[in-house]
Order: sequence, then structure tokens, then C-alpha cells
Amino acid sequence: MRRLGSRMSFLALTALLGIATPAAADSIKDCFSDDNTRRIEGCSALIAVPGLDTGAKSLAHAMRALAYSLQGMFEKALPDHDQAVALDPASAMALNNRAWTLFKLEQPRRALDDVERSIALAPLSPHAHDTRAHIRQSLGEAASALADYERAMQLGGERLVRLYQCGLQAQGIFAGSTDGSYSSDMRQAFRACVRNRTCEPLPPDEDCRFTTS
Repeated sequence: MRRLGSRMSFLALTALLGIATPAAADSIKDCFSDDNTRRIEGCSALIAVPGLDTGAKSLAHAMRALAYSLQGMFEKALPDHDQAVALDPASAMALNNRAWTLFKLEQPRRALDDVERSIALAPLSPHAHDTRAHIRQSLGEAASALADYERAMQLGGERLVRLYQCGLQAQGIFAGSTDGSYSSDMRQAFRACVRNRTCEPLPPDEDCRFTTS
């Protein structure tokens, strides 16, 4: 699941930049591409634009960091996350995404500080609650982790429930269907998962697409 607490559209970013040259438009489009290589190149080009608006520059760093993270390059992503937060300390998305990277770098206490700030700024973000759930699970706080996973599902709806169902199936602890319903069997599987600090209820991004399309 991609760690985006909020999104700015291609058109919104174009308007924010106030530039309409073909090269700039291509860079913006690439920065929002689903192809991580194109995203890194496009965001890098945007970051290099002289006089770039602070908010836009923060977003470009955040998007490039996300691309690195999706490639498993968390150490390379962290400096971009740091820049994104430094430029826009009130960006719930940047804080949540940095929290996820810190979690992956096995720095859960630092990650928890970031995600708490993210949730304070955007309390209705399913992404941030999922991030905090993972962090709490890694710290052995099973009950709190389960509460956050359940809150994430309330906010994320059936799509997120199906994603968790697919992930729990892959863990071998859920035999139900991927129907988007939070059943008692699924809750039992989640209770077992959160007691294991290494259990991952989310599948890799490339898996289970059929459940959420």
C-alpha cells in the first residue's frame, strides 16, 4: 500500500508552479508517474527549477522519496523525506511517509513521533493509522496495533479490508474470502497477526491487485 496521506493532482501542481512550458509539464507528469524511474527523473527536474514554490518543492521531494521507498531504497529515500518535512512541517503526507521509511529502517520510536504528528494533522487518514499500527505491532503493543488497523479499515473502506484479507491469506492465518467484510474470522486472524511482531498483514504492492481493482 502506498504511503500517501494526501495527493495533489497534476493540474493543481501545474497551477501552483505557475509554469506551462512543455518541459515543465513533462517533469510534473513524470513526477506523478506510476513508473518509479520516471518519477525520480521528473521530481529531480522539478526540484532543480529555480524559484520553485516551497510547497511544490516539498511535494517533489516527497514524491521522489516515495519512488525510492517503493524500490526498497529506504536509506536513499530518507534525505528526501527530511527535505519534504523541513520545507513543509505541516504536511501530513510527508510526515506519514517518513514515518514508514523510519519504520522500515528499524527506527520505530522516531517513526512513532512522525506518525503521531501526521495523525494530529490528518486524523481521517487510513494510511497514517496503518503506519502507526505497523509501528505499534513492531513494538509489541498488540492491542493498540489492532485498534489502529481497525480504524484504518473504517477509514479506508472495503478496498483496504480486501487488501488486508489478501495479506492475511498469504500469512496462512486467514482462510476466508476477499470480500471486503471485516468478519469475526478476519478479526481472529488479525489478533493472531498483531501478537507476532514480524507478521505483515499487507501484501507487497504488486500482489493482490485483483482484490482492489
